[in-house]
Amino acid sequence: MALLVAAYFIMNIAGLVIMWEDKRRAKRHEYRIRERTLWLVALFGGAVGTTAGMQLYRHKTKHLNFKIGFPILAIIEVILLFKVLL
Repeated sequence: MALLVAAYFIMNIAGLVIMWEDKRRAKRHEYRIRERTLWLVALFGGAVGTTAGMQLYRHKTKHLNFKIGFPILAIIEVILLFKVLL
């Protein structure tokens, strides 16, 4: 159980960082992180972090698939985590 919680925590930190990095690159007109990569981080447990990063850094908020998809995925992941832990 502790390993699962640690992995979930690490993936969410990674989600937050990857959204920050993509926003930084966007501002500098540099090579961007693929949207597929953002989605994969979210799908593998980082949806809460990517959603927080999206809101915190105001990044990808105009893209409907991110604006709706990340929060829905975050809710599903939190529910699944609680079901596994309880």
